[in-house]
Amino acid sequence: MTLGKLARASALSIFRNKMRSFLTSLGIIIGVCSVIVMLAVGAGSQAEIEARIAAMGTNLIMVMPPRGPREANRLSMDDVEKLRSEASYLAAITGEVRLSGGKVVGGSGYWSTSVYGVEPDYLTIKGWGVASGSFFGEEDLASRAKVVVLGSTVASELFPGEDPVGRSVRIGSTPFTVIGLLESKGSTGMGNDQDDVVMVPLDTAVNRLMRDDAIDSIEMSVVREDLMAEAEAEIVAILRESHGLSGSDSDDFSVMNQSEIIETASQTSQTLTGLLAAIAGVSLVVGGIGIMNIMLVSVTERTREIGIRMSVGARRKDILMQFLAESVILSMLGGVVGIALALAVSFALDTFMATPTLVSPAVIAASAGFAAAVGIFFGFYPARKAANLYPIDALRYE
Repeated sequence: MTLGKLARASALSIFRNKMRSFLTSLGIIIGVCSVIVMLAVGAGSQAEIEARIAAMGTNLIMVMPPRGPREANRLSMDDVEKLRSEASYLAAITGEVRLSGGKVVGGSGYWSTSVYGVEPDYLTIKGWGVASGSFFGEEDLASRAKVVVLGSTVASELFPGEDPVGRSVRIGSTPFTVIGLLESKGSTGMGNDQDDVVMVPLDTAVNRLMRDDAIDSIEMSVVREDLMAEAEAEIVAILRESHGLSGSDSDDFSVMNQSEIIETASQTSQTLTGLLAAIAGVSLVVGGIGIMNIMLVSVTERTREIGIRMSVGARRKDILMQFLAESVILSMLGGVVGIALALAVSFALDTFMATPTLVSPAVIAASAGFAAAVGIFFGFYPARKAANLYPIDALRYE
């Protein structure tokens, strides 16, 4: 039997029972669609997370307290000043403290937000700008000035439709004057609103709001990306000297650069995406089992037809190839419909639900190939059973 005749005979058999053929392919359709959509959502989310982390700063290095729950935080302003005076690879540096859940009162009411104490270099490190007014300077830092810069979310909540510059707010019981409004940055890849923030001079936060010398982190920007490794090694050496650590002592701080942050976030995203894709892939196996079951039923229904074909000269190989071709065509049709449905779902998620998706041609090609493999794998047993029928027994079958 030629390839053209084989395809025509298989197609006629499939389209003779349209509804059954559709239901047979449904598992493959759902499986292929689910796998592609899950991988597209995962790839889209990973790309957005990487972009958002890249937007957090330029050539960023962060120093944080030790991760162990029982280890004390020894980071201080002395560490910041020592790094500022001795580190040779830094373009900018700031200490940072965070007062989560701080209540800011002013304008039309109050708003619970995150209050950050930072230094003037903070905007340089983060690549952030001021939309209105100005950011605080070294004089504000030295005098522990009671000035504040608002994120756009806080400003819109406290002073809707107004320019907040020059207005007064209160953080806890301390009054502050608004001197600037930050440009809007939107949400991070993890869904956090970067504009829901209030910034005050670091010395003001430490001495007027917290009354604690410890700082939460030190953030730095390296002059060039190719110097990140050297800068990190130098930072570790300076901080170990600052903390009086000997060669056998372990670090009482942790250092992470921007690449490591992106890699950690990407690995987490890839793990979750792989898990979801594996769960979705189960439906492909279920679809393959459905094809095998229907093909076995088809062999039983067409036993006399098989006997007649064998009696007029059809070889076992011809019978095997026809039933195998029917299985592959059913699976491939399901794969094509599943791919089309996945593209439509991905477009809808991206357009109407603001869920980032990134459909890879390689994933589409792999899905089509896997659908064909499912058809061959699960179709072989029914096809072999049909080919091994004895012609006389098949003709006598009722």
